Amino acid sequence: MKAIEFRNLTTAELEQKINGYKEELFNLRFQLATGQLDNPMQIREIRKSIARAKTVIRERELGIS
Repeated sequence: MKAIEFRNLTTAELEQKINGYKEELFNLRFQLATGQLDNPMQIREIRKSIARAKTVIRERELGIS
């Protein structure tokens, strides 16, 4: 998901997305540890999505448009 798409969501929806991404990241790390992960790049993408969502939330707190 791109930052533009995150900006179209409300803050509550962003928080839900972040929680969902964190759960997914936990599951991916668990799969990596057990050797069941097919595409390790998924971990990187999820981490970036979490960062993008948190950045949008912080922009709203600071009043940056």
